[in-house]
Amino acid sequence: MRLVLSDEGVRNTVITNEDGQVLYKTSTPFRFGSRTTTLYKVVPNENPEDMQDNFESIGEIEWHVIGSSVLRLHGKEMKSKQFMPRHGLLRKKRTFTGPDGRSYRWEAGFSVVHLSRDGERQELARSHRRNLGIIGARRDPYLEVNEELEHMLDVVVLTFIYVEKLRMDDEEAARYSV
Repeated sequence: MRLVLSDEGVRNTVITNEDGQVLYKTSTPFRFGSRTTTLYKVVPNENPEDMQDNFESIGEIEWHVIGSSVLRLHGKEMKSKQFMPRHGLLRKKRTFTGPDGRSYRWEAGFSVVHLSRDGERQELARSHRRNLGIIGARRDPYLEVNEELEHMLDVVVLTFIYVEKLRMDDEEAARYSV
């Protein structure tokens, strides 16, 4: 399954499937201090004549510079330090327990993040950057998700937004440290 993002900035983007059908959107209003990203999911429209997408808030990420950020999904609140602790030599890996009781690991590379079951090598999700079409075909950024994870897609999307935003922050810091 390919989830296409309208923008590489994951805190304000629309997420569609390959056919262009909107599945999720994120919104992070500007404000001073801690900011909150809200994750919305498309819900079926009761009125067949109304072609407008209806969205329901299913999750949030309350970003904290100092202390643990807070993730909320379907009413459950989790502090990032407990729900997705850092691991690895460079502390670029984040593990979490999925709703199926299994442990998953997001790993942040220099330009992408990928998800696998903790302790296994099989990749279950991987981000792809925008390609402007200078070399190869033009494409929007997207998240490739294995069909095995469809039962927990909301968790995958929320945790992806969290780790991708952190990866982007690290990339920007590296760019300005030279």
